[in-house]
Amino acid sequence: MRGLKVFLNGLLKENPSLVLLLGMCPTLAVTTGVSNAIGMGLSATAVLICSNFVISLLRKFIPSKIRIAGYIVIIASFVTVVQMFLQAYVPSLYDSLGLFIPLIVVNCIILGRAEAFASKNNIFLSALDGLGMGLGFTLSLTLIATIREILGNGTWLGISLFGEGFQPASIMILAPGAFLTLGCILAVINLISAKRNGGNKNA
Repeated sequence: MRGLKVFLNGLLKENPSLVLLLGMCPTLAVTTGVSNAIGMGLSATAVLICSNFVISLLRKFIPSKIRIAGYIVIIASFVTVVQMFLQAYVPSLYDSLGLFIPLIVVNCIILGRAEAFASKNNIFLSALDGLGMGLGFTLSLTLIATIREILGNGTWLGISLFGEGFQPASIMILAPGAFLTLGCILAVINLISAKRNGGNKNA
């Protein structure tokens, strides 16, 4: 039961992008297209699961004074593996994501989960936490990218949805479009939360 709660926590209650507002740099930068968003999300998920697992496994052996440096070394190792994998097998995605792949090393979601969860829990729960947080991050990126790609290009995953007559809102695939989309999604989430909390108080 606790494992399911840990997993769902990253998807809903503590979604890293839409609730905790962590990892905003890739959230805003790579969501011009759904394929980029999914690629970045799954890359971060793989690093989260592996780094959480190893950090939890070694948590009793890493001296507290150098724990952050130790976490970064572990995370950087897995990021390098993911980067090499993408470069070898998905070169188009590797070229699209560019600098944001190595920047996963300093993504505050990954380092934050290492410090807040993996360093204090067993390997099973830590891996589940990494999976939940990673999938929550991926879903958030995909949602933002879906809105931006449809409105900004009239496509989804590169597939044309509206034909040649569609006039895209080009601002949606530019930086202001990223902030606008994120702001609207957060407004909807806050509105739903406020109504839910109000209903609970009335009950």
